[in-house]
Amino acid sequence: MNLLFDGAFGTYYIAQTNDHEPCECANLNKPDAALNIHRTYIAAGANAIKTNTFATTDNEVIARGFALAKQAAGTSAQVFASIGPKVDSEQYLAVAEQFIKLGATQFLFETQATFEPLLPALQAIHAQVKDATVIVSFAVSRDGFTPSGQAYKPLMTQAAASPYVSAVGLNCVCGPAHMLELVRQLPPLAKPLAAMPNSGYSTVVNGRTVYHNNAQYFAEKLLEIKQAGASILGGCCGTTPEHIKAIAMGASTQPVKIATPADISTPQLNLARKPIAVELDPPMDCDTDFILQAAQQLKLAGVNTITVADSPMAKTRADSFLTAALIKRDTGIDVLPHLTCRDKNFIAIKAALLGAGFYGIDKVLAITGDPVVHAENYRNPGVFNFNSKQLIGYIANLNREVFAGREFAIGGALNVNAPQFSKELARAKDKVAAGASFLYTQPLFSTQSIENFKLAKQELDCKLFAGILPVVSYKNAVFLNNEVAGIDVPQDVVDALQDKAPPQTREISIAFCQQVMREVYDHADGFYFITPMKKVDLICDLIERSFA
Repeated sequence: MNLLFDGAFGTYYIAQTNDHEPCECANLNKPDAALNIHRTYIAAGANAIKTNTFATTDNEVIARGFALAKQAAGTSAQVFASIGPKVDSEQYLAVAEQFIKLGATQFLFETQATFEPLLPALQAIHAQVKDATVIVSFAVSRDGFTPSGQAYKPLMTQAAASPYVSAVGLNCVCGPAHMLELVRQLPPLAKPLAAMPNSGYSTVVNGRTVYHNNAQYFAEKLLEIKQAGASILGGCCGTTPEHIKAIAMGASTQPVKIATPADISTPQLNLARKPIAVELDPPMDCDTDFILQAAQQLKLAGVNTITVADSPMAKTRADSFLTAALIKRDTGIDVLPHLTCRDKNFIAIKAALLGAGFYGIDKVLAITGDPVVHAENYRNPGVFNFNSKQLIGYIANLNREVFAGREFAIGGALNVNAPQFSKELARAKDKVAAGASFLYTQPLFSTQSIENFKLAKQELDCKLFAGILPVVSYKNAVFLNNEVAGIDVPQDVVDALQDKAPPQTREISIAFCQQVMREVYDHADGFYFITPMKKVDLICDLIERSFA
């Protein structure tokens, strides 16, 4: 079974129409737009397309969606009935029965969190459709668990062993690099393997969820996934016809080598020391040895504050407040837990702040949080009682009413890489007006981000910390550029890292960070170093070489 599926219907539909209603409604309201999207993917090289029915249980929407897909496909592509996560077995069965009545013979149960609820629908298809093709694809996060908490290896083994299943797969949630790792870790399966990752990891820009336009990179990773055992390929959220076209054209699995600039030396900068904050990620298990040793090492290096991320990139880690409390108790260093709007309602937020006060934590970084793509409620997967400005205002009100006399210093984030920085700057002013006394920026890489930082310092009445992220390798730089929205490592730096041994990579990365620090030093109230991939020694080396 060798199939190349289309990419994301939903995110591509929004990009083409600016219509934020459920894309399935287009089957009835904008059939020409739906038909054109199917045809565009087929023209790009897809030989299998999904019906625009992922989230619906409405028979009329299903019937029209199936008809449009069949019309677009003609004899050029196979049509698979798309069935996304449902409430229970009865809904799965009802949708499957409707597709069977319409004459569907190929089915894709996609973005699933578990297998058992599908069985009645799978049995009905097996009983009523001769030679049916049924693909069951699971949504799995980078830690190997579905949204329902099931480990993916036994789940996929179970599905592959079913006589009602033709192929098993993974789709959504992960970008291509992480899905590649999940595929490589799979045990041998009894059925063909499908892989349809997101284009990367999204971010929210001006209220819209956006993904990288990274078709060439995506295609290279998909071909690596194919080499790892997947015979059915395609894309999920953020993937466009350009992504599918790049796969169909057989993008090279090896990046093109570009001549690198001359070696970069890293002299001692001898900058006068300003306040230094360093971000550490909490552990993904119960082992606290690393983070406590790292915090102590950074304290000895002269770091003033450890900032503790709140499940960055929406990958579950230990609670930021509990981790910060542990660090403060065991090392004595000042801490700054991040608090996102994504995971907690106003009750849980107040509870977390009250608990933080028990440990003498007196500052917090209020941020929106990276969006989550989860099957059960994929259109609005987070809590988001507040946006970041409202969260800052809420904490400021608590300072007056509840925490009077032991108020929290409130920080926020500033995206210096925002395409429309004037709007980002206006939001930053609103955050300051709401109660933020300091802002941490996203990593500074480009000349434009440095200019944006300088402008922000002129315009904002608050302390501004410059974000610095050392890149640890060529592979890391390529990943950041192609799967993490909002980060843009300059191409000359990426090129300089290619084919370099770790010692050379370290020198190039430190030199670039020092260049950025020199550019913004006079405008920065402090520096915010983001620890890459547990490389605490790299951060300590950078600090030692940069400050007198």
